[in-house]
Amino acid sequence: MKQLARRAATIAWPAFLGAGVLEMAVFAFVDPTTLSLPGGEALALSATAVYSLAFFVFWAATAAACALTLLLARSAEEVNAESLTGP
Repeated sequence: MKQLARRAATIAWPAFLGAGVLEMAVFAFVDPTTLSLPGGEALALSATAVYSLAFFVFWAATAAACALTLLLARSAEEVNAESLTGP
């Protein structure tokens, strides 16, 4: 269980920081009140809601990248040992 918590923290913390940086970079150039849906219809959300939703989307995307990195960084011995003993 301790190893699972460590892996979750190893994924979530850098993803949180990356999402924060990405949020600042994107919204330095994009005004959330001018966003629209693909059909041209105005987005019916407040600026705060757009900032919040975008942050969580960015966090999920960077967390997926961090998780993939963690998965691919494992050695063959770790993978083989886990498959024999279970998770």
